[in-house]
Amino acid sequence: MGFSKFLLLILHSVKMKELDQIKQLIGDELDKLNKVIDQTLTSDNQLMNTIVSNYLKTKGKQLRPMLVLLSAKIMGEINDRVITAGAAIEILHNASLIHDDVIDDSKQRRGADTINGVWKNHVAVLVGDFFVSRALTCAVETGDKDILKVLALLGSDLSLGEIDQYNTARNHIISEEAYFNIIGKKTASLFTSCVEVGAMAAGVKGERLNSIKEFARLLGLCFQIKDDTFDYFHNPIVGKPTGNDLREGKVTLPLIYALSLNDRPERDHMLSLIEQPQYSDTDITCLVEWAKDCGGIDYAYGKMHELCNRAEALLSEYGDTASTRALKAIFHYIIDREK
Repeated sequence: MGFSKFLLLILHSVKMKELDQIKQLIGDELDKLNKVIDQTLTSDNQLMNTIVSNYLKTKGKQLRPMLVLLSAKIMGEINDRVITAGAAIEILHNASLIHDDVIDDSKQRRGADTINGVWKNHVAVLVGDFFVSRALTCAVETGDKDILKVLALLGSDLSLGEIDQYNTARNHIISEEAYFNIIGKKTASLFTSCVEVGAMAAGVKGERLNSIKEFARLLGLCFQIKDDTFDYFHNPIVGKPTGNDLREGKVTLPLIYALSLNDRPERDHMLSLIEQPQYSDTDITCLVEWAKDCGGIDYAYGKMHELCNRAEALLSEYGDTASTRALKAIFHYIIDREK
């Protein structure tokens, strides 16, 4: 193992320990939430049960359920309705991931085979639809039509974000405004919905949620920016090939920033590469390295830290508690994470 890979693994281990410490605040409640997910996704169809059981073996970091539970603790207490609402939104989130894997023809996620990778697209789409249905069932069980409305609007935002991303790539629309509009819908909307349903289920609605919702929106934007920076490096932990987003026509923040530098003599050539219908490996390497040379990665990190500062200021409204400190720690974890 090379030293750089070893160092990345050590840093990743440290960050995961920090995340585990945050989970200790809500460990019992998180276990209950996962049990509700398991029960909700159990059916009388043996094949579906087999596929779902294999899928749920890899749960990921569970940042979104954590946001639901922490927002409930900040606003009041974690009750059974909070657990049910959190399960609903996590099931809907996983439905979107299953469908995304079909769209992107991804064969692996979180180091495990995807449903479409094993069972092909036809079955994967049906499983994703099953998840959507069960998410709505869970939301109905909260007995709160406002929570159900949040999930319905979330589903719409996730779909529209993907459509906007497709249209932007297809028409070579390259601007920071378009980029933030896309990630606001396809990523940040989910984070915002998590804290909203958590607070609602705890009995708090209205203007008191404005600051925590904005915190979550900024957190979601930061999450996607960081995710996009992985595309500019061959990271042994992420295992994501350099330039993967570009292969799909997605121009992300580091390259957007580089292309905004009108004084760069190579800019016109880089724009001509992007406007091609297909990219060669040489083209992608050229664009990725140029974006890095122009300071695109530094710009992305600067933007993430700017979002973090704004977000932390918003939490002052809710006092200095273990839960608000946990939310701040999650923000820093997202910036520093290695996968």
